[in-house]
Amino acid sequence: MILIRQGKPSDLDVLLKLAKMVHFINLPADRDVILDKLRWSRQSFQAIRDGAPARRADDDSQYATIGGAAGSSEQFMFVAEDVATGNIIGTSGLVAQMGGPGQPNVSLRLRRREFFSEDLQGGATHVTAKLVLDESGPTEIGGLIVGPSFRRHPKKVGKQLSLVRFHYIGLHRARFQDRVLAEMMAPLTPDGRNTFWEYFGRRFINLTYDEADRFCQKSREFMISLLPKEEIYLTLLPAEARALVGKVGDDTIPARRMLERLGFAYHDLIDPFDAGPHLEAATNDIELVRATRLIACGGAMEGEPDGVGFVSADQPPPGANEFRCIWTEYALQDGAIVIPEEGMATLGITKGDQVGFTPVGAAPTREQVAASEGSKGSKTS
Repeated sequence: MILIRQGKPSDLDVLLKLAKMVHFINLPADRDVILDKLRWSRQSFQAIRDGAPARRADDDSQYATIGGAAGSSEQFMFVAEDVATGNIIGTSGLVAQMGGPGQPNVSLRLRRREFFSEDLQGGATHVTAKLVLDESGPTEIGGLIVGPSFRRHPKKVGKQLSLVRFHYIGLHRARFQDRVLAEMMAPLTPDGRNTFWEYFGRRFINLTYDEADRFCQKSREFMISLLPKEEIYLTLLPAEARALVGKVGDDTIPARRMLERLGFAYHDLIDPFDAGPHLEAATNDIELVRATRLIACGGAMEGEPDGVGFVSADQPPPGANEFRCIWTEYALQDGAIVIPEEGMATLGITKGDQVGFTPVGAAPTREQVAASEGSKGSKTS
């Protein structure tokens, strides 16, 4: 069974190893940044349990400005733990409000421009990019990483880590914004560079892609000050740079498709670093958010399941103060939810406890379960 729980400072070493496997702006392979995020995440989870605003105990942190104005936005790091081994096999992140007044999110808006010559009876279409500074402060999801052995695994660890964020938003809807943003990762070269940055961003900001990424953890002012405010014709870029605009890397394609099935859409906004697409959705239009509710646990399930979904508890066992969640089969009986006994033990709950619940889909058939059992030994890189 996979347990999804809140990240802890003790997870630092494993998360650093995972971060080194990919290149994410919102989860860089930097020990200090990840530790700061874990500490702030712990305070954010606790603030929601207490029903109070999150307050930093470490306001002198050099990374305290990440997120909302003055670092005030609650941030949450989830980790997936293989219950059988205790190993951390993946992570994902959620920011309650990314940016705000005085702390804009930075993107480039694409625009198609048509030109036609009467004399030549011909013309051309050009795509331009113009800097956009958004101070509306949307909720943001990001930082989804799954260890190589569990990618495309029957347990669907990536799917669980992605969707659990909407389960959590649904449980605490008032703490999150009316729009959710997902900045998707563009393709990188084998040595971790981005061709769009080399031909676009670096012409205005004299930093390598990695240097700009790391500096962005402290401040984004340099982007606002140094990137041009005028429209730029992307036709001037080499073809290999233009080919990346609005595209995602091969490993990110499944995540993009999943979000699009949930209602996320691309509105011609790209990241100024790597030209990856920005997807967004209205929070209340996301079905998983709407379907989430609190419900009493009716005990252990004995009959056939009604479906599969997320079930979570926020303070198991007594006094532990830890968000814990599982993807499990369930059945609804007399206004309560029943789940397998193993799931109850993993969550640390007993009959009568209140739990969070998000139905996601139909229960797998016996044939699907048998096929899954037969392929558990497969690994992908």
